Amino acid sequence: MTDAARPPVDQYSAEPPAAPLLPPARPSVYDRFARRVHEDARARRLYAWLGPALVVLLAGLLRVWNLGAAHDLMNQFDETYYVKDGWTLLHLGYEGAWPSDANASFLSGDVDVFSTDPAFVVHPPLGKWIIGLGMLVLGPESGWGWRLTTALLGTAAVLLLMLIAKRLTRSTTFAVVAGLLMAVDGLAISMSRVALLDTPLTFLVLLAVLFIVVDRERTMTRIAQTVAARYAGDQPPTWGPVLWNRPWIVAAGAALGAATAVKWSGVWVLAALGLYLVITDALARRRAGVLLWPTDALRQGAVTFVLLVPIAVVVYVASWTGWLVTDGGYDRHAADADPATGLFAWVPLPLQSLWINHVTMYNAASQIVADHSYQSPAWQWPLLLRPTGMYYHHDAFGENGCVAANGCSEVVSSIPNPLIWYAGVAAVLYLAYRFVVSRDWRHALVLTGVAATYVPWLFFPERTVFQFYTVLTLPFMLLALTFALCDIAGPAGADAYRRHTGQRLVLVFLGVALALSAFWYPVISAMNVPYDFWRLHNWMQGWI
Repeated sequence: MTDAARPPVDQYSAEPPAAPLLPPARPSVYDRFARRVHEDARARRLYAWLGPALVVLLAGLLRVWNLGAAHDLMNQFDETYYVKDGWTLLHLGYEGAWPSDANASFLSGDVDVFSTDPAFVVHPPLGKWIIGLGMLVLGPESGWGWRLTTALLGTAAVLLLMLIAKRLTRSTTFAVVAGLLMAVDGLAISMSRVALLDTPLTFLVLLAVLFIVVDRERTMTRIAQTVAARYAGDQPPTWGPVLWNRPWIVAAGAALGAATAVKWSGVWVLAALGLYLVITDALARRRAGVLLWPTDALRQGAVTFVLLVPIAVVVYVASWTGWLVTDGGYDRHAADADPATGLFAWVPLPLQSLWINHVTMYNAASQIVADHSYQSPAWQWPLLLRPTGMYYHHDAFGENGCVAANGCSEVVSSIPNPLIWYAGVAAVLYLAYRFVVSRDWRHALVLTGVAATYVPWLFFPERTVFQFYTVLTLPFMLLALTFALCDIAGPAGADAYRRHTGQRLVLVFLGVALALSAFWYPVISAMNVPYDFWRLHNWMQGWI
């Protein structure tokens, strides 16, 4: 604009006249792109927490809704023991004895009929302390009190599974898929609605696995960077770094010690994950170019053992504090009359007595071979031949408002969603094949979890065991299924037809799985349903 074209300025005016109105400038291509990226990033951040939050909310609702409906201690299974043990732990510090008619008294509200005599138990106390905590908060008058903490830990386990899946798949969507499958699965729901030890065990094992995954993300990079810095010309280093600063391994050891303090099968996971750490450290050193990588891995393995195992032992022994600081527990003074001599003479007498008690517990647990109508050997578990019926109550026509001609039923069955279960079994086999082909560490971790939680039971064919033990294996099966669904959906670089077809297949699978979960939910949550509706769910003879 030339000076002649400029508007005149009034020299005597405090302000120049307003400039003429011009049309707003059109945003540049860069501005539009930056705005879209900003909006998409904000949407991604919202989805990253809102998606998992909705899944956790769904899981929580399915687990706590009508939680006290089955006003029963399910004396066919160990809820009858764990609830009463948890109550006496709160009052005595150890598991006290109950009279023969204790269940009727407990359910009627008379919960203080226990004695100070010790009760013999075959499981460590931590899981029962957890059950007792719910009764401490809500009281023992109904299932809400003795099942609440189990339901909360079952819900938290869904969140842990999503955190693990997010780190393994790098996808919020498939993390949500993994969590959703566990949130609606009948086995996971039912085991969160009864006061048994397996759900707290599952929560603690998943917590340890999450810590292992976080450690691996940090450690593999540190090994590669340290070895690269030690290269002298073209000559690779003879030794790699010995890493002591691994706090997540210590945290995993503490979680696994707590898992073992809930149920001894946690020690199998401790051993399996310890072996996994040694092997992955060895392979990382090999990839980095360390010459003596096998010996170097053994050096690091010794350090890993020191980081992982002692803290697990400390946490496990600490779970027995109530038994150690009181005098009434079973075998509490077993070593007083005959203390150890020689190598173990320096061990305090309470710890010697604790060892004697453990030997007694192990001998008793190894001899549980009595027949049970719902027993299922481990080789049957993948086939789902005999899921466990936890609770059954029948009302005839006209009783308690039942209007069904053949009566009404309230059922708590621990059967998993059949589609999710069989697809999960197939996915484990698929993942084993994929691991052979690709040697992916993520597949190895999932398969390690499956092996540690399932395979040991195959070596006890004479033991009385049940299908519901697989609730500890279920999260790893769901991780395998998530990887399989990820592959079905197609890689990012696939053509549009392949991606659309794969994604539709995944959506169809999820839709059918959700429909089946809705169909099964009434008979895993003690809803009052017509007897004929319950019979519709008995697809196999062993499912009754």
